[in-house]
Amino acid sequence: MKRIADGLGKLNWGTRVHTVFALCAMTAIALPAQTLTTLYSFDSTAGAYPSRGLVQAANGDFYGTTYGGGANGGGAVFKITPSGTLTTLYSFDGADGGLPSGGLVQAANGDFYGTTYDGGANCSPYGCGTIFKITLSGMLTMLHSFDGADGAYPYAGLVQATNGDLYGTTYDGGANCLPDGCGTIFRITPSGTLTTLYTFCSQTGCADGQNPYAGLAQATNGDFYGTTYAGGANCPAGGCGTIFKITPSGSLTTLYTFCSQTGCADGQNPEGRLVQATNGDFYGTTYAGGANCPPNGCGTIFKITPSGMLTTLYSFCSQSGCSDGELPIAGLVQATDGSFYGTTAYGGANEGGGGSSAGTVFKITPMGALTTLYNFCSQSACVDGSYPVAALVQATNGDFYGTTFFGGTSATCYLGCGTVFDLSVGLGPFVVTQPTSGKVGMPVKILGTNLTGATSVTFNGTAAVFQVLSSSEIKASVPAGATTGTVEVVIPRGALSSNVTFRVLP
Repeated sequence: MKRIADGLGKLNWGTRVHTVFALCAMTAIALPAQTLTTLYSFDSTAGAYPSRGLVQAANGDFYGTTYGGGANGGGAVFKITPSGTLTTLYSFDGADGGLPSGGLVQAANGDFYGTTYDGGANCSPYGCGTIFKITLSGMLTMLHSFDGADGAYPYAGLVQATNGDLYGTTYDGGANCLPDGCGTIFRITPSGTLTTLYTFCSQTGCADGQNPYAGLAQATNGDFYGTTYAGGANCPAGGCGTIFKITPSGSLTTLYTFCSQTGCADGQNPEGRLVQATNGDFYGTTYAGGANCPPNGCGTIFKITPSGMLTTLYSFCSQSGCSDGELPIAGLVQATDGSFYGTTAYGGANEGGGGSSAGTVFKITPMGALTTLYNFCSQSACVDGSYPVAALVQATNGDFYGTTFFGGTSATCYLGCGTVFDLSVGLGPFVVTQPTSGKVGMPVKILGTNLTGATSVTFNGTAAVFQVLSSSEIKASVPAGATTGTVEVVIPRGALSSNVTFRVLP
């Protein structure tokens, strides 16, 4: 199995860096390159090696983290406008955390929450990782330092649940698999009180899984769904990974164990976060396995029902030379057209053409028809980026925004310090509601683009009282008589619909 290029060996913070990236059928249709614009090339000073996706905030700008670089070499938090103006908000120094690999989530209070894989007050000399809060202006508060017993090395980001608390995973730590631990699931309040909900490898042979790379997704039923990179009933040498469901109180059910099919045709080693689609099923990727590239496979895209029935939709490297991509690390995003969009870290038309891995952006329908939208390293010296390991985000203007771990114009870093890009595929603008469900009378944020001058807001056709706070944000209340359905905002240019259904709760 391929692993990340030795570029990470060039990234030094103190005397060592965790190499945490485990670089670890239908016919694909190759299309001409879509419109990709490189918005920013990192140069180490502002940050380097962005390893997770961006989040679009209520103000319309994007926020993210870099695994390395910054003023102290321990990674950074940054803001970037849709046009590409980047500001470094915070640089980690180890004591307050280091090597943030999980990205950010903007909570209901307007602040961002995230994790660092390293650093903090415990587990000398390098730390077991932290959970932090950071304001829009860059004021950081360390909320929790992991100590091993309560988890260690959180690789993934957090999700804010409907109850207001934040939930996440740690790759190592916990009471089992000592001395390093097999990983945990935790809950933390916005003020910093942490509760360990589950410790992996609690079952014989780690049948319940171990070492979760990915974060959690809260489903419409209120439970959380996630994956473990290893463990499970198959692959005796360490397990091929699982899919699980866990209740907010910590009751875990293993829904699927990978490598249940001959040759691991169903995939193995999932790293990306699951996404619940509008049809209620979950979609995701596995880094390895699938029908191609024996013995380890080049990765898959799958669908799984909430009850645990898995369908493999696509096996990568189905085209000659893996021109359709291989080894997807990131999860998927369902766009407003109903299809899913994602990235592969390797493969594509330009692998080996100057970058360590190249990689692709793809689109796949819910039925499994895959289209390659962009091949990285299409420009000389990979100035357009290489090795995308982060999920995409569809912005309210309809475009997709993402990052690449390598590539760009800077020669400061080995193979480049990474990029931020904008990919337009012709999808139109829309609005996002925060939250996506609520009772009558509950306040709701509606985020979008060019909202100034809005004349009406309706919840499935029922008019709501609203206030335009800025060009990117409207405040409204769920109106009496509203039913579950689409939220629509009428602006001078026309009507904008919400990207997901708003559920009116009893």
